[in-house]
Amino acid sequence: MESKVQKVVKETILSLHEKGIPATPNEYHKEFCKFSKIHNLTVQECELFKKLVSKLSKNEQIEIEKKSITTFEDLIPILLNRVSKDNLNSLAKIFQQSIIPSISIDINEERNKFSIKIGDSPALMFEEDIQKEMQNYITKRFEADKKVVKQKTAEIAKMLTLMGQYFNDAIQSSGSGSENVSNIKSEIQSIDMQTPNIETLTSLQTKLIDAAKSIEDEMNHVGEKLTSGKSEVETLEHQVKRLQEELEKTKEESIKDHLTGLLTRRAYEEAIKKIENTFIRNNTQYAIVFFDIDHFKKINDNYGHEAGDVILSTFAKILGKNTRDLDVVSRYGGEEFVAVVHFNLKRELLKYLKRIKSIIQENNFVYKNQKIHLTFSAGVSIRNNHSSYDSTIQKADMLLYEAKEAGRDRIILEDGTVI
Repeated sequence: MESKVQKVVKETILSLHEKGIPATPNEYHKEFCKFSKIHNLTVQECELFKKLVSKLSKNEQIEIEKKSITTFEDLIPILLNRVSKDNLNSLAKIFQQSIIPSISIDINEERNKFSIKIGDSPALMFEEDIQKEMQNYITKRFEADKKVVKQKTAEIAKMLTLMGQYFNDAIQSSGSGSENVSNIKSEIQSIDMQTPNIETLTSLQTKLIDAAKSIEDEMNHVGEKLTSGKSEVETLEHQVKRLQEELEKTKEESIKDHLTGLLTRRAYEEAIKKIENTFIRNNTQYAIVFFDIDHFKKINDNYGHEAGDVILSTFAKILGKNTRDLDVVSRYGGEEFVAVVHFNLKRELLKYLKRIKSIIQENNFVYKNQKIHLTFSAGVSIRNNHSSYDSTIQKADMLLYEAKEAGRDRIILEDGTVI
Protein backbone atom coordinates (compact mmCIF):
# COMPACT_ATOMS: atom_id res chain seq x y z
CA MET A 1 0.00 0.00 0.00
CA GLU A 2 1.34 3.44 -0.93
CA SER A 3 2.54 5.49 2.09
CA LYS A 4 1.52 9.12 2.71
CA VAL A 5 5.03 10.36 1.93
CA GLN A 6 5.16 8.46 -1.39
CA LYS A 7 1.74 9.81 -2.29
CA VAL A 8 2.77 13.39 -1.53
CA VAL A 9 6.01 12.97 -3.52
CA LYS A 10 4.11 11.53 -6.48
CA GLU A 11 1.49 14.31 -6.49
CA THR A 12 4.20 16.95 -6.11
CA ILE A 13 6.12 15.74 -9.18
CA LEU A 14 2.91 15.37 -11.25
CA SER A 15 1.77 18.86 -10.30
CA LEU A 16 5.10 20.43 -11.31
CA HIS A 17 5.03 18.50 -14.60
CA GLU A 18 1.46 19.59 -15.37
CA LYS A 19 2.30 23.24 -14.63
CA GLY A 20 5.47 23.03 -16.70
CA ILE A 21 7.55 24.20 -13.75
CA PRO A 22 11.15 22.89 -13.41
CA ALA A 23 11.59 20.77 -10.27
CA THR A 24 14.13 23.08 -8.64
CA PRO A 25 14.63 22.64 -4.87
CA ASN A 26 12.65 25.81 -4.18
CA GLU A 27 9.69 24.93 -6.47
CA TYR A 28 9.68 21.31 -5.28
CA HIS A 29 9.61 22.43 -1.62
CA LYS A 30 6.72 24.81 -2.34
CA GLU A 31 4.56 22.09 -3.97
CA PHE A 32 5.61 19.41 -1.49
CA CYS A 33 4.51 21.52 1.53
CA LYS A 34 1.20 22.29 -0.20
CA PHE A 35 0.35 18.61 -0.74
CA SER A 36 1.66 17.70 2.74
CA LYS A 37 -0.91 20.08 4.19
CA ILE A 38 -3.69 18.51 2.05
CA HIS A 39 -2.84 15.00 3.30
CA ASN A 40 -2.21 16.12 6.92
CA LEU A 41 1.41 15.01 6.66
CA THR A 42 3.74 16.67 9.20
CA VAL A 43 7.09 17.56 7.64
CA GLN A 44 9.72 19.17 9.89
CA GLU A 45 10.94 21.71 7.33
CA CYS A 46 7.40 22.82 6.45
CA GLU A 47 6.52 23.17 10.15
CA LEU A 48 9.72 25.12 10.75
CA PHE A 49 8.73 27.59 8.02
CA LYS A 50 5.25 28.07 9.56
CA LYS A 51 6.82 28.59 12.99
CA LEU A 52 9.16 31.26 11.60
CA VAL A 53 6.32 33.09 9.83
CA SER A 54 4.28 33.14 13.06
CA LYS A 55 7.06 35.18 14.71
CA LEU A 56 7.04 37.89 12.04
CA SER A 57 5.00 41.09 12.22
CA LYS A 58 1.34 41.14 11.16
CA ASN A 59 2.12 43.22 8.06
CA GLU A 60 4.84 40.75 7.04
CA GLN A 61 2.46 37.81 7.55
CA ILE A 62 -0.19 39.54 5.40
CA GLU A 63 2.36 40.12 2.63
CA ILE A 64 3.52 36.47 2.82
CA GLU A 65 -0.06 35.24 2.53
CA LYS A 66 -0.86 37.70 -0.26
CA LYS A 67 2.15 36.53 -2.32
CA SER A 68 1.61 32.86 -1.38
CA ILE A 69 5.16 32.56 -0.08
CA THR A 70 5.93 29.09 1.29
CA THR A 71 9.73 28.77 1.06
CA PHE A 72 12.67 30.27 2.89
CA GLU A 73 14.19 31.53 -0.35
CA ASP A 74 11.07 33.55 -1.25
CA LEU A 75 10.97 34.85 2.32
CA ILE A 76 14.36 36.57 2.03
CA PRO A 77 13.13 39.73 0.15
CA ILE A 78 10.49 40.28 2.87
CA LEU A 79 13.12 40.13 5.62
CA LEU A 80 15.49 42.42 3.70
CA ASN A 81 12.85 45.18 3.88
CA ARG A 82 13.20 45.29 7.64
CA VAL A 83 14.71 48.37 9.31
CA SER A 84 18.43 48.00 10.02
CA LYS A 85 19.58 47.60 13.63
CA ASP A 86 21.37 50.99 13.57
CA ASN A 87 18.23 52.77 12.37
CA LEU A 88 16.16 50.91 14.94
CA ASN A 89 18.45 52.05 17.75
CA SER A 90 18.19 55.64 16.51
CA LEU A 91 14.39 55.41 16.45
CA ALA A 92 14.39 54.02 19.98
CA LYS A 93 16.52 56.94 21.20
CA ILE A 94 14.27 59.48 19.46
CA PHE A 95 11.22 57.91 21.09
CA GLN A 96 12.86 57.96 24.54
CA GLN A 97 13.39 61.70 24.15
CA SER A 98 9.85 62.27 22.83
CA ILE A 99 8.11 61.05 26.01
CA ILE A 100 10.10 63.32 28.34
CA PRO A 101 7.98 66.45 29.05
CA SER A 102 9.72 69.64 27.90
CA ILE A 103 8.17 71.84 30.63
CA SER A 104 6.81 69.52 33.30
CA ILE A 105 9.68 67.58 34.87
CA ASP A 106 7.40 65.03 36.51
CA ILE A 107 8.49 61.78 34.86
CA ASN A 108 6.92 58.87 36.69
CA GLU A 109 8.74 55.61 37.35
CA GLU A 110 6.44 53.62 35.05
CA ARG A 111 7.25 55.84 32.07
CA ASN A 112 10.96 55.71 32.87
CA LYS A 113 10.93 51.89 33.02
CA PHE A 114 9.11 51.71 29.68
CA SER A 115 11.72 54.02 28.11
CA ILE A 116 14.54 51.78 29.41
CA LYS A 117 12.75 48.68 28.07
CA ILE A 118 12.55 50.20 24.56
CA GLY A 119 16.21 51.23 24.77
CA ASP A 120 17.27 47.70 25.71
CA SER A 121 15.10 46.00 23.06
CA PRO A 122 14.39 48.42 20.17
CA ALA A 123 12.72 45.64 18.15
CA LEU A 124 9.76 45.83 20.55
CA MET A 125 8.73 49.04 18.77
CA PHE A 126 7.22 46.94 15.95
CA GLU A 127 4.78 45.14 18.25
CA GLU A 128 1.22 46.48 18.12
CA ASP A 129 0.70 46.52 21.91
CA ILE A 130 3.97 48.38 22.43
CA GLN A 131 3.06 50.94 19.74
CA LYS A 132 -0.25 51.65 21.51
CA GLU A 133 1.63 52.09 24.78
CA MET A 134 4.10 54.43 23.04
CA GLN A 135 1.23 56.57 21.75
CA ASN A 136 -0.23 56.66 25.24
CA TYR A 137 3.01 57.96 26.77
CA ILE A 138 3.43 60.62 24.04
CA THR A 139 -0.12 61.83 24.77
CA LYS A 140 0.67 61.95 28.51
CA ARG A 141 3.77 64.04 27.74
CA PHE A 142 1.70 66.68 25.90
CA GLU A 143 -0.93 66.73 28.66
CA ALA A 144 1.76 67.20 31.34
CA ASP A 145 3.21 70.21 29.50
CA LYS A 146 -0.24 71.75 28.92
CA LYS A 147 -1.16 71.34 32.59
CA VAL A 148 1.95 73.21 33.78
CA VAL A 149 1.47 76.07 31.30
CA LYS A 150 -2.20 76.42 32.30
CA GLN A 151 -1.37 76.44 36.02
CA LYS A 152 1.38 79.04 35.74
CA THR A 153 -0.67 81.28 33.44
CA ALA A 154 -3.56 81.24 35.93
CA GLU A 155 -1.26 82.51 38.72
CA ILE A 156 -0.14 85.49 36.65
CA ALA A 157 -3.74 86.27 35.60
CA LYS A 158 -4.83 86.22 39.25
CA MET A 159 -2.15 88.72 40.23
CA LEU A 160 -3.09 91.11 37.41
CA THR A 161 -6.81 90.90 38.28
CA LEU A 162 -6.13 91.61 41.96
CA MET A 163 -3.93 94.62 41.22
CA GLY A 164 -6.53 96.02 38.83
CA GLN A 165 -9.28 95.63 41.44
CA TYR A 166 -7.45 97.61 44.12
CA PHE A 167 -6.38 100.37 41.77
CA ASN A 168 -9.99 100.71 40.62
CA ASP A 169 -11.20 101.00 44.26
CA ALA A 170 -8.62 103.71 44.93
CA ILE A 171 -9.70 105.69 41.86
CA GLN A 172 -13.40 105.44 42.73
CA SER A 173 -12.85 106.54 46.33
CA SER A 174 -10.71 109.44 45.23
CA GLY A 175 -13.38 110.47 42.72
CA SER A 176 -16.16 110.40 45.36
CA GLY A 177 -14.15 112.58 47.75
CA SER A 178 -13.32 115.07 44.99
CA GLU A 179 -17.02 115.37 44.08
CA ASN A 180 -17.98 116.21 47.71
CA VAL A 181 -15.29 118.87 47.96
CA SER A 182 -16.34 120.35 44.61
CA ASN A 183 -19.98 120.69 45.78
CA ILE A 184 -18.88 122.47 48.98
CA LYS A 185 -16.68 124.83 46.95
CA SER A 186 -19.71 125.82 44.86
CA GLU A 187 -21.74 126.54 47.97
CA ILE A 188 -18.97 128.75 49.42
CA GLN A 189 -18.77 130.72 46.19
CA SER A 190 -22.55 131.30 46.23
CA ILE A 191 -22.57 132.85 49.77
CA ASP A 192 -23.05 136.61 49.85
CA MET A 193 -20.14 137.65 52.07
CA GLN A 194 -21.57 141.22 52.44
CA THR A 195 -24.46 139.97 54.57
CA PRO A 196 -23.09 136.95 56.36
CA ASN A 197 -25.63 134.72 58.06
CA ILE A 198 -24.53 132.76 61.12
CA GLU A 199 -26.90 129.95 60.26
CA THR A 200 -25.52 129.70 56.73
CA LEU A 201 -21.91 129.61 58.01
CA THR A 202 -22.77 127.04 60.66
CA SER A 203 -24.41 124.84 58.02
CA LEU A 204 -21.38 125.25 55.77
CA GLN A 205 -19.05 124.37 58.65
CA THR A 206 -21.02 121.20 59.33
CA LYS A 207 -20.84 120.21 55.65
CA LEU A 208 -17.07 120.86 55.61
CA ILE A 209 -16.56 118.68 58.69
CA ASP A 210 -18.75 115.91 57.21
CA ALA A 211 -16.90 116.08 53.88
CA ALA A 212 -13.51 115.94 55.60
CA LYS A 213 -14.66 112.99 57.73
CA SER A 214 -16.06 111.25 54.63
CA ILE A 215 -12.76 111.75 52.77
CA GLU A 216 -10.81 110.52 55.81
CA ASP A 217 -13.04 107.42 56.11
CA GLU A 218 -12.75 106.70 52.40
CA MET A 219 -8.96 107.06 52.42
CA ASN A 220 -8.69 104.85 55.52
CA HIS A 221 -10.88 102.25 53.82
CA VAL A 222 -8.82 102.40 50.63
CA GLY A 223 -5.62 102.30 52.69
CA GLU A 224 -6.79 99.16 54.50
CA LYS A 225 -7.73 97.49 51.21
CA LEU A 226 -4.46 98.50 49.58
CA THR A 227 -2.52 97.18 52.61
CA SER A 228 -4.43 93.91 52.40
CA GLY A 229 -4.00 93.85 48.65
CA LYS A 230 -0.30 94.62 48.98
CA SER A 231 0.12 91.48 51.07
CA GLU A 232 -1.68 89.37 48.47
CA VAL A 233 0.24 91.01 45.63
CA GLU A 234 3.51 90.30 47.44
CA THR A 235 2.45 86.65 47.80
CA LEU A 236 1.70 86.50 44.09
CA GLU A 237 4.97 88.26 43.32
CA HIS A 238 6.77 85.50 45.22
CA GLN A 239 4.80 82.92 43.25
CA VAL A 240 5.68 84.60 39.97
CA LYS A 241 9.32 84.80 41.01
CA ARG A 242 9.23 81.10 41.85
CA LEU A 243 7.57 80.48 38.49
CA GLN A 244 10.38 82.36 36.73
CA GLU A 245 12.95 80.30 38.62
CA GLU A 246 11.13 77.07 37.74
CA LEU A 247 10.90 78.05 34.09
CA GLU A 248 14.60 78.93 34.06
CA LYS A 249 15.36 75.60 35.71
CA THR A 250 13.13 73.82 33.19
CA LYS A 251 14.83 75.67 30.34
CA GLU A 252 18.22 74.64 31.69
CA GLU A 253 17.05 71.05 32.08
CA SER A 254 15.80 71.02 28.49
CA ILE A 255 19.29 72.20 27.50
CA LYS A 256 21.23 69.90 29.86
CA ASP A 257 20.89 66.12 29.84
CA HIS A 258 19.45 65.09 33.23
CA LEU A 259 21.94 62.24 33.73
CA THR A 260 25.23 63.62 32.41
CA GLY A 261 24.82 67.37 32.76
CA LEU A 262 26.04 67.83 29.17
CA LEU A 263 24.04 69.45 26.38
CA THR A 264 21.08 67.45 25.13
CA ARG A 265 20.88 66.40 21.48
CA ARG A 266 18.37 69.22 20.84
CA ALA A 267 20.57 71.84 22.51
CA TYR A 268 23.59 70.55 20.58
CA GLU A 269 21.76 71.01 17.28
CA GLU A 270 21.08 74.65 18.22
CA ALA A 271 24.69 75.23 19.29
CA ILE A 272 26.14 73.75 16.11
CA LYS A 273 24.03 76.15 13.99
CA LYS A 274 25.82 79.10 15.62
CA ILE A 275 29.22 77.44 15.25
CA GLU A 276 28.50 76.69 11.60
CA ASN A 277 27.45 80.32 10.95
CA THR A 278 30.72 81.52 12.50
CA PHE A 279 32.65 79.02 10.37
CA ILE A 280 30.98 80.32 7.19
CA ARG A 281 31.73 83.97 8.11
CA ASN A 282 35.23 83.60 9.58
CA ASN A 283 36.39 80.14 8.45
CA THR A 284 37.10 79.13 12.06
CA GLN A 285 38.52 75.62 11.91
CA TYR A 286 36.92 72.94 14.06
CA ALA A 287 36.79 69.15 14.41
CA ILE A 288 33.88 66.87 15.23
CA VAL A 289 34.74 64.03 17.61
CA PHE A 290 32.30 61.13 17.96
CA PHE A 291 32.87 59.15 21.19
CA ASP A 292 31.27 55.77 21.94
CA ILE A 293 31.84 53.72 25.12
CA ASP A 294 33.01 50.19 24.22
CA HIS A 295 30.89 47.18 25.24
CA PHE A 296 28.47 49.37 27.19
CA LYS A 297 25.71 46.75 26.97
CA LYS A 298 27.95 44.26 28.79
CA ILE A 299 28.39 46.76 31.61
CA ASN A 300 24.61 47.02 31.97
CA ASP A 301 24.25 43.24 31.80
CA ASN A 302 27.03 42.50 34.29
CA TYR A 303 26.58 45.32 36.81
CA GLY A 304 23.05 46.65 36.17
CA HIS A 305 21.62 49.84 34.66
CA GLU A 306 22.49 51.87 37.74
CA ALA A 307 26.17 51.06 37.17
CA GLY A 308 25.71 52.03 33.51
CA ASP A 309 24.31 55.40 34.61
CA VAL A 310 27.33 55.97 36.87
CA ILE A 311 29.66 55.17 33.96
CA LEU A 312 27.83 57.57 31.64
CA SER A 313 27.78 60.33 34.24
CA THR A 314 31.49 59.96 35.08
CA PHE A 315 32.57 59.71 31.43
CA ALA A 316 30.56 62.87 30.72
CA LYS A 317 32.27 64.72 33.59
CA ILE A 318 35.68 63.81 32.16
CA LEU A 319 34.67 65.15 28.74
CA GLY A 320 33.08 68.28 30.22
CA LYS A 321 36.02 69.09 32.49
CA ASN A 322 38.60 68.65 29.72
CA THR A 323 36.72 70.48 26.96
CA ARG A 324 37.08 74.27 26.82
CA ASP A 325 34.12 76.63 27.24
CA LEU A 326 34.44 77.86 23.65
CA ASP A 327 33.99 74.26 22.47
CA VAL A 328 30.83 72.15 22.72
CA VAL A 329 30.33 68.68 24.19
CA SER A 330 27.01 66.84 24.18
CA ARG A 331 25.38 63.52 24.92
CA TYR A 332 24.32 62.49 21.43
CA GLY A 333 22.28 59.47 22.50
CA GLY A 334 22.70 56.35 24.66
CA GLU A 335 26.43 55.84 25.21
CA GLU A 336 27.42 58.17 22.33
CA PHE A 337 28.91 61.62 22.90
CA VAL A 338 29.99 64.30 20.45
CA ALA A 339 32.44 67.16 20.89
CA VAL A 340 33.06 70.16 18.63
CA VAL A 341 36.67 71.24 19.17
CA HIS A 342 38.17 74.42 17.69
CA PHE A 343 41.87 74.38 16.86
CA ASN A 344 44.54 76.10 14.77
CA LEU A 345 47.22 73.42 14.58
CA LYS A 346 46.72 69.65 14.40
CA ARG A 347 48.92 69.13 17.48
CA GLU A 348 46.36 71.08 19.57
CA LEU A 349 43.63 68.65 18.52
CA LEU A 350 45.88 65.62 19.14
CA LYS A 351 46.73 66.94 22.61
CA TYR A 352 43.02 67.11 23.49
CA LEU A 353 42.31 63.60 22.19
CA LYS A 354 45.35 62.06 23.90
CA ARG A 355 44.42 63.72 27.21
CA ILE A 356 40.94 62.17 27.16
CA LYS A 357 42.29 58.75 26.18
CA SER A 358 45.01 58.88 28.82
CA ILE A 359 42.56 59.71 31.62
CA ILE A 360 40.28 56.79 30.67
CA GLN A 361 43.16 54.34 30.22
CA GLU A 362 44.91 55.16 33.48
CA ASN A 363 41.87 55.10 35.74
CA ASN A 364 39.14 52.66 36.72
CA PHE A 365 35.51 53.54 37.21
CA VAL A 366 34.20 52.58 40.64
CA TYR A 367 30.69 51.31 41.35
CA LYS A 368 29.83 49.90 44.81
CA ASN A 369 33.51 49.16 45.49
CA GLN A 370 33.82 47.36 42.15
CA LYS A 371 36.46 48.62 39.76
CA ILE A 372 35.34 48.71 36.14
CA HIS A 373 37.94 49.30 33.45
CA LEU A 374 36.57 51.21 30.50
CA THR A 375 37.65 51.89 26.94
CA PHE A 376 36.10 53.99 24.21
CA SER A 377 36.27 54.38 20.46
CA ALA A 378 36.13 57.64 18.54
CA GLY A 379 36.04 59.04 15.01
CA VAL A 380 37.37 62.52 14.19
CA SER A 381 36.59 64.60 11.09
CA ILE A 382 37.69 68.15 10.18
CA ARG A 383 35.07 70.64 8.98
CA ASN A 384 37.46 72.34 6.51
CA ASN A 385 37.77 69.06 4.58
CA HIS A 386 34.04 68.90 3.79
CA SER A 387 31.45 70.90 1.90
CA SER A 388 28.91 70.88 4.73
CA TYR A 389 28.44 70.17 8.43
CA ASP A 390 26.25 67.15 7.60
CA SER A 391 28.97 65.45 5.57
CA THR A 392 31.48 66.26 8.33
CA ILE A 393 29.49 64.55 11.08
CA GLN A 394 28.71 61.61 8.79
CA LYS A 395 32.44 61.16 8.25
CA ALA A 396 33.08 61.23 12.01
CA ASP A 397 30.37 58.57 12.44
CA MET A 398 31.98 56.40 9.73
CA LEU A 399 35.40 56.72 11.37
CA LEU A 400 33.87 55.74 14.72
CA TYR A 401 32.44 52.62 13.04
CA GLU A 402 35.89 51.86 11.59
CA ALA A 403 37.44 52.19 15.05
CA LYS A 404 34.98 49.68 16.46
CA GLU A 405 35.45 47.26 13.56
CA ALA A 406 39.23 47.51 13.99
CA GLY A 407 39.01 46.23 17.57
CA ARG A 408 37.76 49.23 19.58
CA ASP A 409 39.82 51.21 22.15
CA ARG A 410 41.14 53.62 19.53
CA ILE A 411 40.60 57.05 17.98
CA ILE A 412 40.77 57.34 14.17
CA LEU A 413 41.25 60.69 12.41
CA GLU A 414 40.29 61.13 8.77
CA ASP A 415 43.92 61.63 7.70
CA GLY A 416 44.64 58.07 8.89
CA THR A 417 46.13 58.96 12.28
CA VAL A 418 45.27 56.39 14.96
CA ILE A 419 45.56 57.07 18.69
